[in-house]
Order: sequence, then C-alpha cells, then structure tokens
Amino acid sequence: MDASHSRSRVRRRRLLLPLTAGLCAVALVSGCSDTNSGSPAAETTKPSSAPQAAGDLQSEYQAVIKNVLPSVVQIQASNSLGSGVVYDSKGHIVTNAHVVGHERTFKVTVATGEKVLPASLVATYPEQDLAVIKLDSVPKGLKPAKFGDSKKVEVGQIVLAMGSPLGLSSSVTQGIVSALGRTVSESRVGGGTGATIANMVQTSAAINPGNSGGALVNLNSEVIGIPTLAAVDPEMANSAAPGIGFAIPVSMVKTVADQIIKSGKVTDSGRAALNITGRTVVDTNYQPAGVAVVSVTRGGAADKAGLRVGDIITRIEDLPVTTITSLSEALASDKPGEKVTVTYLRNGAEKTAKVTLGEI
Repeated sequence: MDASHSRSRVRRRRLLLPLTAGLCAVALVSGCSDTNSGSPAAETTKPSSAPQAAGDLQSEYQAVIKNVLPSVVQIQASNSLGSGVVYDSKGHIVTNAHVVGHERTFKVTVATGEKVLPASLVATYPEQDLAVIKLDSVPKGLKPAKFGDSKKVEVGQIVLAMGSPLGLSSSVTQGIVSALGRTVSESRVGGGTGATIANMVQTSAAINPGNSGGALVNLNSEVIGIPTLAAVDPEMANSAAPGIGFAIPVSMVKTVADQIIKSGKVTDSGRAALNITGRTVVDTNYQPAGVAVVSVTRGGAADKAGLRVGDIITRIEDLPVTTITSLSEALASDKPGEKVTVTYLRNGAEKTAKVTLGEI
C-alpha cells in the first residue's frame, strides 16, 4: 500500500483553545553551561565548522520568522481561540473550520500590532476543515504569506510551526516533515468537524491547542501546510503523543481558499464520493461490521453501479470498511471519476460492484 493510503492508528485532538480553560502559567528556566575559559588550549584550538553551521541554521530560522510571522494572526471567537494566515492583500485569512465553528464575526490580532481588528466569515468548508474570514478593514502594512508547492515537500525537510499555542501569540516551534500522505479523521467531539482529510503532512514540530489554522513553514519562508491536528495516545489516558502533528497540505489550502474567495463557496471539492448516506452496523458481537446504505442519490455513483438501500458495504478495493469513518478514509485519497471495486452484502450474500466515483 502506498503512502497515499497509509492510515494512522492513533486518535487525534483538535487544536482549538477554549477560552474557558483559563490563563496560562508560563515558567521560564534559564540555561547554563560549563566552560573552561582558563585553558590555553581552548584559546589556540582552531574552531570547528560545527559552530559556524549552527550559526548559519540559526540565521535561517531567524530570517524565516521575520518573513512569515507578520502574516500569522490570532483569531478569537466567542468561546475559542485559534490562528490564521493572511492569504492576500485584500484581508482574506485562511484558517481551520473548527476554529470559526458556527460563528460569523471574529476578533483578529496581527503580529505587527496589538490592536484587535474585526473580521467576518466568508465561508467555511468543514469537509476539509478549512475556512476563510476577511478583515472588515485592511490595516496598513498587512503582509500576505507566501504559499509553497506541495509537490516540493519532502520527508526530512526542516519546518517551523507558527501560531498561538495555549494563547501565546506569535509562538514558533521547529521540527521536520516526518511523513507525507497521511489520512487522518477528526473527531466531532468538542466542536470538531469530523472531517477525513487525505495527504496530510506529518510533522515533529510541536503542535498544541491554539495552533489550529496557523502556518507550517519551510526554510524558504513558504507556507506548506495549515497545522490542524495533534495525536493523542489512547493507551496513555489520551495524553499528547509528543512530536506527532498533522497539517493540511498547501495544495488543498489554495484550492479551497481560491474557490471560497472567488465564489463564496467550494464549487469543486476534488473529493471522491459514492453519493450515498449510510450508517454503521454491528455484528452479533456488537462490533462494527460495515456501512449500511440508507439512501442513494439518484443518478449518483452508487446508483449507477446498482447499489441499493439496505446493502452493507464491507470493503473498498482492499481496504476494509467497518464504520462511516473507515468508509471516508477508504475514499479520501481517491478522485472523482476513478473506478473502484466495492464489496457489499445483499441479503447475506457477498457481491461486488465496479463504481465510478462521484464527488462530494
């Protein structure tokens, strides 16, 4: 199975900071070093290339932060706090759908000033956990971010995550691109969208509540993703799994944002669908065992392939389907118009159908 069909087995948490969580207490700890300043050898030894290399990397970090951080904003809704990225000079800001929730007006703080600016919702697209808001008036000096190319993102690249983790605005963490092509499903608990998102960028950069909607940036000062989810370990009382975060790839961010800004909605999702509604069914041991077809869109993908109400879908190609979520994950990396083999049960008998996928 290739990377585009890889499945993460840990549960995820949204990266949205409830304001009711209270104030953050931050402890600052100073570092120390043990030097031997009195050693003549230390004075005469030729410096190695390592400090120079470290200095060069530090300079790169500082340049990227200087270039990009002014484009990362803090977004405050009535009961939550998240981040966003300035998309263009007209005041459009891209963020996560779960940051804006069901609200239509927001308070935005830009990195270049403490003044809170009002903003309004343009449109939200929960299916991909993305949204666009717009500043009611564009302040002087507003700086749009530079967005990169998903095709040039590679495992091992150094990245910086910028946003407002735990309400600490203009914060930066660093890490690498850990993996590509992850398919991740978001919970609906606590205001999550329940979206299943394909081709996500996995990163080791620290991602915390409040980072949602911020920027994952490469050393060319380009946004390559929108931090959206962090993993939690179900075997450790759902505590955070350090160094496992996920960002929506920049290709999808640009696709969704461009359509919302142009049309006020997403007109071409690029997401495959069977064009059915369904529900999870269980077996005799009360374990999830498939997705029962509740309704079929007339003229849609499933209808044309002969699927009926009451059929129980158990597999898409070689991927097992036991729940609605696993069905979404099985389709997440496919495109409308592609053909897939759907295995299903009808009156207890296993059957297959070749389905030309439709679109969400």
